[in-house]
Amino acid sequence: MFVLPLLLAVTTFTMQDSTAPAPRARHPRRAQVVVPVAVSVAPLATAAAALESAVPTLVAAQVNLQSFDLQAPVLALAAAQLQQAVTAFPTLAAVVDVDDVDDVTPPAPWAQQDPADSLYRAARQALNRNQYGRAAQLFESIQKRYPRSTYTPDSYYWQAFALYRTGGADALRAARRALQAQGTRYPKAGTRHDAEVLLRRVQGELARQGDRDAAADLTEEGRDIAEPPEPAEPAEPAEPAEPPEDRHSSSCDDEDDVRLAAIQGLMNMDAERAVPILKAVLARRDAGSVCLRRKAVWLVSQKRSSESSAILLNAVRSDPDREVRESAVFWLSQVSGEEAVTALDSILRDPKTDPEIQEKAIFALSQQNNSRAAAILRAFAERRDVRSQLRENAIFWLGQRRSPENADFLRGLYAKLEDEELKKKVIFSLSQMGGAENYRWMMDIALNQSESTEIRKSALFWAGQGHNVDVADLVRLYDSMKDREMREQLIFVYSQRREDAALDKLFAIGKTDPDRELRKKAIFWIGQSRSPRAAQYLQDLINQ
Repeated sequence: MFVLPLLLAVTTFTMQDSTAPAPRARHPRRAQVVVPVAVSVAPLATAAAALESAVPTLVAAQVNLQSFDLQAPVLALAAAQLQQAVTAFPTLAAVVDVDDVDDVTPPAPWAQQDPADSLYRAARQALNRNQYGRAAQLFESIQKRYPRSTYTPDSYYWQAFALYRTGGADALRAARRALQAQGTRYPKAGTRHDAEVLLRRVQGELARQGDRDAAADLTEEGRDIAEPPEPAEPAEPAEPAEPPEDRHSSSCDDEDDVRLAAIQGLMNMDAERAVPILKAVLARRDAGSVCLRRKAVWLVSQKRSSESSAILLNAVRSDPDREVRESAVFWLSQVSGEEAVTALDSILRDPKTDPEIQEKAIFALSQQNNSRAAAILRAFAERRDVRSQLRENAIFWLGQRRSPENADFLRGLYAKLEDEELKKKVIFSLSQMGGAENYRWMMDIALNQSESTEIRKSALFWAGQGHNVDVADLVRLYDSMKDREMREQLIFVYSQRREDAALDKLFAIGKTDPDRELRKKAIFWIGQSRSPRAAQYLQDLINQ
């Protein structure tokens, strides 16, 4: 089966291999994890189930290409559902840091004649064995016993790193002292930049534990970051020069960016102090602030401030970076309350809004457990002045919210639609809601000869997938159905049912149906069954 790997690809994350050799690594490889998304997994589970039901047909297609005409609409619908569930998420590769650091290996010893060499080897070994307390003591011993050693400048960093991994307020304060001491005594140490990043992490953890000094330092740094840099006076070069490259604007993959570490530290501060800083960061428009703004959008959504919705909406409407805008819409789905719903509604109503942003807004509204949000989606699904794809998305997400209001609306909407793709989407969404009334409605569509054959086949298939349609009714339907394509679809529906009555009907069709092609299709699907009765049936056919 290929459904599980698909879901795993969406929901899992990759950690860097901490066992990989790093002979000259001088800084921690920080763990990366996809932003934890507090959304319902029901859409993905539903999509997986739909795709799962199509797997037998896909396998059959590999065996008998003649049967592919039966499965094409099934696979198309299932694939479309899974695609919608996945693409509704914005760039979740917007990776955020976690408050932890991957295990690392300090550089291999490089100065055998140095008197601290053996002590460094022992400290390095302890760190590699996750003996953090002992490693911290040994690195500190290098500083005390051999202050002039070539190992001493970096030992402060590795001592702090071991203490950080130890955890606890006392160890974190000791780590802070070690990092600050390195900055004072060895400002040109090879690990100095990494030490600055680690210091922000230590400060963030201390602030979370209530350390006032750490919180004050982070607040001050955050204010500094929120202020855009002063533009430099343009020089007058003799020749035209290439513009200097901004190391912060080219990529957000710089895990060692001190500014990003400082922004992350705001996560551990209360909303009253953090939100004004984040708001100021999002107001910046210089090229070097793009990565900061991407980080700030997520942090705003986590603070649950009364301003969160307004700040995110402003980012959607005015930020020049597309990723920031899309992320802001997504995180509005995680901000509860009328303000968030109002903000999302305004995005849908604005005719100037990018359709892809509107698509994200539709998803965000579907995640709001709010009757008004559902009403907004229903109104949007009725609009004729918007793209059909957007209406399809609204219909799809309404189907993921089971309620009598949504079911009544979708059945009523179907009668007003002329577009077949929209009709199919309504049928599919009602099938995801379940319920006897919805399945009876789908059977009525299947029997309605004024509908197109494709619509009837779609309704028949999805009705047949539910438990509210009695298999006896499906069996009786075959003999009364005059349309050959519908009979063909019924054969496929029987193959998807588990009841003995469905298999018995396939046996009968395979033996007695006057249409030779239909008999062959029935026999084909019997061959896909795992029932011992199917094997015996085929053997009897061979031996007759």
